[in-house]
Amino acid sequence: VLLAAAVCTKAGKAIVSRQFVEMTRTRIEGLLAAFPKLMNTGKQHTFVETESVRYVYQPMEKLYMVLITTKNSNILEDLETLRLFSRVIPEYCRALEENEISEHCFDLIFAFDEIVALGYRENVNLAQIRTFTEMDSHEEKVFRAVRETQEREAKAEMRRKAKELQQARRDAERHGKKAPGFGGFGSSAVSGGVTAMITETIIETEKPKVAPAPARPSGPSKALKLGAKGKEVDNFVDKLKSEGENIMTSVGKRSVEAAKVLAPPINMESVHMKIEEKISLTCGRDGGLQNMELHGMIMLHISDEKFARIRLHVENEDKRGVQLQTHPNVDKKLFTTESQIGLKNPEKSFPINSDVGVLKWRLQTTEESFIPLTINCWPSESGNSCDVNIEYELQEESLELNDVIITIPLPSGVGAPVIGEIDGEYRHDSRRNLLEWCLPVIDAKNKSGSLEFSIAGQPNDFFPVQVSFISKKNYCNIQVTKVTQVDGNSPVRFSTETTFLVDKYEIL
Repeated sequence: VLLAAAVCTKAGKAIVSRQFVEMTRTRIEGLLAAFPKLMNTGKQHTFVETESVRYVYQPMEKLYMVLITTKNSNILEDLETLRLFSRVIPEYCRALEENEISEHCFDLIFAFDEIVALGYRENVNLAQIRTFTEMDSHEEKVFRAVRETQEREAKAEMRRKAKELQQARRDAERHGKKAPGFGGFGSSAVSGGVTAMITETIIETEKPKVAPAPARPSGPSKALKLGAKGKEVDNFVDKLKSEGENIMTSVGKRSVEAAKVLAPPINMESVHMKIEEKISLTCGRDGGLQNMELHGMIMLHISDEKFARIRLHVENEDKRGVQLQTHPNVDKKLFTTESQIGLKNPEKSFPINSDVGVLKWRLQTTEESFIPLTINCWPSESGNSCDVNIEYELQEESLELNDVIITIPLPSGVGAPVIGEIDGEYRHDSRRNLLEWCLPVIDAKNKSGSLEFSIAGQPNDFFPVQVSFISKKNYCNIQVTKVTQVDGNSPVRFSTETTFLVDKYEIL
């Protein structure tokens, strides 16, 4: 039986102590004060015994992690418990110093309670302790997002009603009738209608405060549909993200719409170009590219009529055999000979205030060297569990991939994975049985990394691995370097927005 777990100084002063049986303060302080005197400095042991108790300890710089147990306690199990206690402390304390331990004492006590209950060791690991103590609730975040969105909608509705009220007053004054609120009991039809509007405004604005339910009615079939995707909830969370709220969602694959919401505003000139590429890639788990298809397009947007007759100078440095195709109204011969995009009839103008696709390209290949980001997932069975090693390597070093999420499926009903080594961060989605490996940036300076974890399961349980990312550099090196006017060949200022997105990226 484990009597107490404590962190003490080398002089025996208790900094944090958690008793798992009934013990007085003087008793525990006396035991810890006697502990340094019992140690024999000449020998290297991890335990020391007295007539009544056994001390199992581990030095940590200037401190000791000490477990006080009964003499008939299992020493091997106590040593395993001691190792877990020693690994928990650096999770909450940046430095193994007395003031740092004191500052995070309650965090440590809560973690100690997860390891031992009523004197006996619980079957938990470090990852589970972290999950239990964080008590992170996705439902709570979604509820807060919904409530804040409802409050914003109520305020917007209140402003709209106020504008209607002001308009009604102006109309009443224009027709020579008394404005509401300046006498009479609503004798005229207009003032009566405005009075009703005032009442309606008061009721409408007070509703969100009373009940945080959605204002718009939904059909009975949509009331409680288990397992249905909460599109409205995702939209609310995306809105909050766009306003700068830091909300962790459990959505693994990032959609194109979310990428557009999260993208920072771009300073758009009168001539603006969007260069967008989407990749669809399927690899085998044992290596080999089954199929890779990439589609790209240049979209032209002109907001000023005086820049409608222009030519785009395209620089194509791609050496992979990309197939290019111009719009039917674009002069194909001019593009082939001089790499310029201009209309067949130079007297005509490009459309104003609309996105026009002027050039698109396609690359389809099974050449392994073309894979931008290789993923190697290697599960190996060890007894009843599986040790999974997964690593990434950026093959295309000119790229910079942002918000990379590598999603690994997990077997259901076996608990959380035990993370060994990791580059970056991870999220465990217990509802969808997914492990999301999150990497903010992968570029030439951070081109490779690895993740190790173990969990009960078979090697086939960890596939298919899916990857999502966003990049502001395109894969095929096709850029617009200059824009000139048709008449006079004078240069025109322009802005460019480049996006490289994932349509599908799977390792089967």
